[in-house]
Amino acid sequence: MNIFKAMKPEKVYRNLKQIPWSELKSSGIDTALLDFDNTLGKDHATEPEEFSFECIKMIKELGIRCCLVSNAKSGRSAKIAEMLGVPCVTYANKPGTSGVLKAIALMETTADKSVMVGDQVFTDVIAGNRSGCRTFMVEKLYKSEIWYVLLKRPFEKLVRLVGKF
Repeated sequence: MNIFKAMKPEKVYRNLKQIPWSELKSSGIDTALLDFDNTLGKDHATEPEEFSFECIKMIKELGIRCCLVSNAKSGRSAKIAEMLGVPCVTYANKPGTSGVLKAIALMETTADKSVMVGDQVFTDVIAGNRSGCRTFMVEKLYKSEIWYVLLKRPFEKLVRLVGKF
């Protein structure tokens, strides 16, 4: 896969609530693979917030199953996933494909029936695209981020400018 194609999401939304989940369900999507940090909740939060619960409920009510796919350590991610009532793949190694493919297997589905959603080009979008999923990007929920994510954002901004997304 061309690296520039791998970096471009199918579409960018303001947040998870803006994604047309019912249309996705109608098109055959049965599983949402979701990043947590700055997608469903605050970066490095130790528990979900109201927005997190609302999004998961909204997606599940449409008959789409959810799975967290996180590069975070297993303890924090597993606790958050348990509180949200969804399975989780930790140490997902995004932009590698191993975590996304593990989540697809865990959910007993296929890549073409899955959508990967996250706030970062260099992790979520690339991992989803390389795994064969439909891939959506959401704008980050909060300005505050850990230092190593902040370092990537200017490069991401350049990629988004060149890629027009």
